Amino acid sequence: MTATLRIVHAHGDRITLTEPTTGVELFSYVYGPEAAWEAPKPYLHPIRTLSGDVVTDYRPNDHRWHKGLQLTASHLSGQNLWGGNTYVPGEGYLELPERVGSMAHVGFDAIDADGDRALIAERLTWHPYTGELWAEEERRIEVHDVDVASRSWALTWTSAITNRRDEPLLFGSPTTAGREMAGYTGLFWRGPRAFRDGRVIAPDADGPGLMGRQAPWLAYSGEHDGTDGHATLVFAHAPENDHLGERGAHPAHWFVRNDPFAAVAPSWAFYDELELAPGDTLRRRYRVVVADGAWEREEVAKYLEEHPW
Repeated sequence: MTATLRIVHAHGDRITLTEPTTGVELFSYVYGPEAAWEAPKPYLHPIRTLSGDVVTDYRPNDHRWHKGLQLTASHLSGQNLWGGNTYVPGEGYLELPERVGSMAHVGFDAIDADGDRALIAERLTWHPYTGELWAEEERRIEVHDVDVASRSWALTWTSAITNRRDEPLLFGSPTTAGREMAGYTGLFWRGPRAFRDGRVIAPDADGPGLMGRQAPWLAYSGEHDGTDGHATLVFAHAPENDHLGERGAHPAHWFVRNDPFAAVAPSWAFYDELELAPGDTLRRRYRVVVADGAWEREEVAKYLEEHPW
């Protein structure tokens, strides 16, 4: 029988999840409030492979608001829930603290582990700088397919965001505001400094030229400092993510960089704003696979075929 994943909850601060066979802490889910300028929100950091290597960065000197793996909104009806400076058409990035909002932890509905599966189910609220309630989110982070033999594990991140305003919420990005090929928003991963110049692959293409393109999955491989080893993260979005209620398709496009830093986001508003009517709910589901080694395209495709949605 598989030993059960171990959860430790430091109330008001974070939840940590440990794989018992290796003793590796797979991640910390940090939900305690942080600096207002960085648009406080929960995040996963550090995330580790089953060998114990860290595959996320935290508050790097170029973007202090980049924290591991987090779900956020760079442009939301004129507000910035991303953190840091705000992109303004014709003026570039400006320091506008009155536009920096936040996501607040409300409570947990479940924190459970059973064998090689674990669940964190959380309720959050989204706010502009002035503090009003703009949205409520139900979030599920499910850990599964922890395989010590193959040195890989996976998580599925599901978010349901309901508009609580009396007017539409407009999800955008710097690209929808006029900056070319900067469509970052939504689920966002910042890789460690050593992963700069890492390898990027998708089903039928590779390289940073995948920026702004569509594909069901994207993988990023990097080499660790000090250990002579590699790790691969596979990002996949569920088929239903390309649809938004009665308004039809709103396809996701990849935001990806390997220079000057490693970053991946399946953007929900890369080229076009996404409008969420009052009372409507935006649902998105993503999978992130964390593996030791530099996986090839065929390995990624085989893994995803053997682990369907």
